[in-house]
Amino acid sequence: MQTLTITRPDDWHLHLRDGAALASTVSDVSVNFARGMVMPNLSPPIVNTAQAQVYREKILAARPPDSDWQPLMTLYLTDNTAAEEITRAQASGFIHGVKYYPAGATTNSDAGVSHIGKASKVLERMQEIGMPLQIHGEVTDPDIDIFDRETVFIDRILMRLVKRFPELKIIVEHITTSNAVEFVTNSDKNISATITPQHLLFNRNHLLAGGIRPHFYCLPVLKRSTHQQALIDAATSGDSRFFLGTDSAPHTRASKESACGCAGCYSHHAAIQLYAEVFARADALDKLEGFASHFGADFYNLPRNSSKITLRRQAWQLPQASRLGNEEMTPLYAGETLQWQAENDAD
Repeated sequence: MQTLTITRPDDWHLHLRDGAALASTVSDVSVNFARGMVMPNLSPPIVNTAQAQVYREKILAARPPDSDWQPLMTLYLTDNTAAEEITRAQASGFIHGVKYYPAGATTNSDAGVSHIGKASKVLERMQEIGMPLQIHGEVTDPDIDIFDRETVFIDRILMRLVKRFPELKIIVEHITTSNAVEFVTNSDKNISATITPQHLLFNRNHLLAGGIRPHFYCLPVLKRSTHQQALIDAATSGDSRFFLGTDSAPHTRASKESACGCAGCYSHHAAIQLYAEVFARADALDKLEGFASHFGADFYNLPRNSSKITLRRQAWQLPQASRLGNEEMTPLYAGETLQWQAENDAD
């Protein structure tokens, strides 16, 4: 197969940041994607509908002049979120999910939920009105090995959460383990998961073997190759509960290459091409459209896109660096060669 035309994809989990960075991130994501689910972990975080509206307007203003790409907004769940705020968010028409970060789990998550029991009334309201809960599925206990945090979260928190709120729509974001794949596979259709390009393409050897590579460092951290293969199998299976979410997270080169490098991989310079690489290697290009373009929209009860993009098998080299506002960053797979290019179809 030399070309593949698919419905224009959506990204159901990405980070755009704020300020000068928006010109770079919004420009990149709008090239091949139609919509993006924008995470709320700014500093300070987006915790109510009014703040989400202001942030959305900034994002729209940063779009290239000819772009029709649309941001889908989210709220940041805290110990103090009120059920009434969820009702307002639903009524806004532009907020499509509420993000649950365990406090301290990842970048700008210090204001996250300290104990899931404190959010019971909010979760009840979300279940009633059909607002999805987007979960960063890791425990943050210092005594838990970093490679086990997702599995422990599933056992300690997620299973109980699903039992208590059986009709709540849940997205387990950026899953990294065979345990998470098994959990979603054995759950009802109201449970789904996003999978990133970095967790499909790489494992912890790429991060640690032969030296620490900070641009592969993300949270949840890359796992062993057996977990990587379970993710590939899930993504390429055609199971509608697994769909595309890049978790593209921009950081300057200096902030990654430091004594305490921050977590996150930036992939929107070549996101759909990176996924095509995975699906081609798995001989599953026929499954890419569902994963990238159909299943997420269906889960969120949004219409599928009508425009198309064409992927063409033609080798090209990714840039060594790209811009983040006025600074430089190193994107995922920088300087390496991919076998697939993307061509937009505006018809």
